[in-house]
Amino acid sequence: MKYVLFICTPAGGEELSPAEIADDPRFTAYIDEVRSRGIGRGGARLRPGSDATTVRVQGDEVLLSDGPFAESKEYVAGIDIVEVTDLDEAISLASRHPAVLAGGSVEVRPVWE
Repeated sequence: MKYVLFICTPAGGEELSPAEIADDPRFTAYIDEVRSRGIGRGGARLRPGSDATTVRVQGDEVLLSDGPFAESKEYVAGIDIVEVTDLDEAISLASRHPAVLAGGSVEVRPVWE
């Protein structure tokens, strides 16, 4: 079953560059596990919510606002798409993600197929 792992980071928290993530042993161990098990199906690192543009439509008017769609204590910093046996396995994987270990969270959501 496929799951999306929404990797959430505390707002105002440490922002690691892709190069810093590549050099961080916590992240490299996690990425190596996902690759060696062959369960990764894609993913992306996202820029912070402050770089977002939110689009709304009212009638014929397109409304744009800078920033995320909602104020929150955390923001989605990235996504991983994994294919595992069941929710328990997805939760187990999410519980080892470096973002969780650094005070963030991972939302696990099944994919419609």
